Amino acid sequence: MNIRGVVCGIFVAAMVFQACGGEGESPTGPSPIPQANSTINYTSIGASDAIGVGASVFCAPYVDCPDGRGYVHVAARQLRTRGFTVNLVNLGFPATVLSRRLQDLGTRYGRTIPGNFVEQQLPFIAPAQTLVTIFAGANDVETIIAALGGGAGGVDQAGYINSQIQLFGQEFSSFVRSVRDRAPSARIIALNLPNMAGMPKFAALPLQHRRAAQLLSVGITTTVINPLASSGVLVLDLVCDMRSYQPSTYSTDGFHPSDAGYAWIAAEVVAATTTDYRAPAASCAQMTLVN
Repeated sequence: MNIRGVVCGIFVAAMVFQACGGEGESPTGPSPIPQANSTINYTSIGASDAIGVGASVFCAPYVDCPDGRGYVHVAARQLRTRGFTVNLVNLGFPATVLSRRLQDLGTRYGRTIPGNFVEQQLPFIAPAQTLVTIFAGANDVETIIAALGGGAGGVDQAGYINSQIQLFGQEFSSFVRSVRDRAPSARIIALNLPNMAGMPKFAALPLQHRRAAQLLSVGITTTVINPLASSGVLVLDLVCDMRSYQPSTYSTDGFHPSDAGYAWIAAEVVAATTTDYRAPAASCAQMTLVN
């Protein structure tokens, strides 16, 4: 695989996608910072991360458990200690992906995927929600890598990776617009993806596997998630934060965060909820860990 050619192809695709408006959101600022001691109606959209898998205490789906150590539950508790009343609806469910297309792709290549965000989570976002967090993409990257391993793309794996990033971008843009339509007053926080090639789970895998993980995760971050910052979505920047690559950030499976990892993410969610949060970095060395 010609890595330089793939990277160039990804950024060309990104320019085309953004020139077309990324299925087009008009530029706007984020919803206002919540007033002190106000009520925050918080919906979390995600997969196993949202219920804290990998933490010392994780929660069953769809509940606000008092002792959960995942970032959603820790963030909710921290906001309550600051005087906010937090009504949490946690829609996260393990092993889910963004769309039916990706769910079907995974099934075709031997992955067990119980659902997707569009069909199982989006319909339950209520109009009164004032905070929505979205963490999408990691299971999707693993699904696409499984398809590559099963022969998808044939001899043109670079083209296949590019096409999957573009399709994910179209679906994610549409998903975020639908969240806004359902909860027009919500402050939306999207977590971008770290360079998954730098996660402990991938460290011992073949170089070609790590290259695909890097191209997909960094491509999704830079061409799909980060550009949303210009249209009012607050982007929590995992890819350029060195904590994304520290072994202590991860549980023993090398994929899900540890208590320390979830605590770090929760603190960033609270900061994005309560402050004029910074934009994600345009580039950093962590985007190219594998050559």
